[in-house]
Amino acid sequence: MSTKSETPSYEEARDELVEIVRKLESGSVPLSESMALWERGEALATICQTWLDGAKAKIDAARDKAD
Repeated sequence: MSTKSETPSYEEARDELVEIVRKLESGSVPLSESMALWERGEALATICQTWLDGAKAKIDAARDKAD
């Protein structure tokens, strides 16, 4: 897995986000940890969206080139 200073791959970010959601939904983590998990989840969601936006841009560019 990547270090904290590196941007994780889409799959790494998605998998970590899924784990965070599981923890939050379980209701078994203290409030202070929940807040930290929520913040990390928001960051991971942004990373995932950036990856998806980049992939869409590449597809759109390829389609434009083909037309």
